[in-house]
Amino acid sequence: MGSAYLYIKEAIFKRTDGGGRMAGDGSMTETIVAISTPPGRGGIGIVRLSGPEALRIAELLVRGRGEVEHGRAQRVGVLDPEDSGRTIDEAVMTAFLAPRSYTGETVVEIAAHGSPVVLEAMVRGALEQGTRLGLEVRLAGPGEFTQRAFLAGRLDLTQAEAVHDLISAQTLDQARVAAQQMGGALSRRIAPMKEALLRIITLLEAGMDFASGELDDVEVVAPEEIAEGIKAAREPLERLAATFRRGQLLRDGAAIALIGPPNAGKSSLFNRLLERERAIVTAMPGTTRDTVEESLALGGIPLRLIDTAGLRAAAGELETAGIDLAEQHGMARSQEALADADLVLLIHDATLAVTEEERRLRESVAGRPHLLIQNKIDLLDGRLDELAAGAIGTSAVSGEGLEELRAAILEQLGAAGSLAETGSLNTLRQQEAVTAALAGLGAAAAANKAALPHEVILLDLHTSLRALDSLTGTTTPDDILARIFSTFCIGK
Repeated sequence: MGSAYLYIKEAIFKRTDGGGRMAGDGSMTETIVAISTPPGRGGIGIVRLSGPEALRIAELLVRGRGEVEHGRAQRVGVLDPEDSGRTIDEAVMTAFLAPRSYTGETVVEIAAHGSPVVLEAMVRGALEQGTRLGLEVRLAGPGEFTQRAFLAGRLDLTQAEAVHDLISAQTLDQARVAAQQMGGALSRRIAPMKEALLRIITLLEAGMDFASGELDDVEVVAPEEIAEGIKAAREPLERLAATFRRGQLLRDGAAIALIGPPNAGKSSLFNRLLERERAIVTAMPGTTRDTVEESLALGGIPLRLIDTAGLRAAAGELETAGIDLAEQHGMARSQEALADADLVLLIHDATLAVTEEERRLRESVAGRPHLLIQNKIDLLDGRLDELAAGAIGTSAVSGEGLEELRAAILEQLGAAGSLAETGSLNTLRQQEAVTAALAGLGAAAAANKAALPHEVILLDLHTSLRALDSLTGTTTPDDILARIFSTFCIGK
């Protein structure tokens, strides 16, 4: 690694909370320890150590180990931290010797029974042994094991983000995409674009070096050749930018609000979409007094479904409409859900005429993603020709129209078909980096068209290159790294 990269690594750890210190060769001097399994009791709990003294500290926490071999699990006894002459649990210890480990350092994992008392005793014992021996041993910060893996070059920043996505996955499709990203799918897709950009940068810089000699007035690189080089980098980058909406939807999901007048069947439809009884349903209008939220997966997309209180009057008319305070608050919450939703389902009782309030509501969402649902079609006695144009007829009682509604929801969200595109953008950070790279290429193309000096074109091209580098972490500012890894759980 070059000295510039080591400087960046050192700056990151000096400025981020929980960061460690570095030796002159760029390796970490501190050993970190943490419980790597979720809080609470379980069948198995794991304590993980990483750093130059990981193996030495781990050997002081257990008894009965044999000769240490890379990747070989050994049955050991966990020593009582208050009486080293006895054990308090049986465990399996596995050592991964540097550099063949997740972090690139020596990593030791001790898998004991999932008793919080035993796991915390091992962590406390590791810290106490470090203090006793004068070693630099401390608790790991959130995501610090993965941060060390990134700094050691074991994975790039898009892969590190995918680790968090895989842990947080709520659907199988999310897990599949995260696994692809962990395998470097996005990095591999970006590589040819960077190569095309580097090719035109190299060509221009070489031409400038040549022109700085005796042939100052000779145009070494023709404008047409520069334009072709910029186009070669720009077109695949534009295709990559187009993947963001679907990638973000698969990663973050969407909020869907069921809005409409009282007794339109919102809660019944809510329960039917969830395929379980979650919201209370009665024949009395106004049963739902507050928003009710539940999660479900549809087409691999995690959705937040929001059942709302029925809207009886326009905002600002609640007190004069004879509505009690509890229901007023419920309708205010409904308005908030309406404002925040990615998709609005306007629920109408198909057996009734459209009210003035419903007309106003439809007008208010005209420019937003929404679906008009005419519910209770089981009561129409087959008179489906009475449904409004573009409306979806449903029955929460019989289930009629539910499949059509589910398909329409996915289409409105832009999630129809497979979302699991290889190497897609799925975070705002990634999208902003690609947008900045495209802006730089656009500026370079404009400068070339205006016959500006090659130095100006190169400035814009280098801006694009830095933006692409930030995707994988080569030139990412340390404050961005701190934010990314702070979202991880401790122990990962």
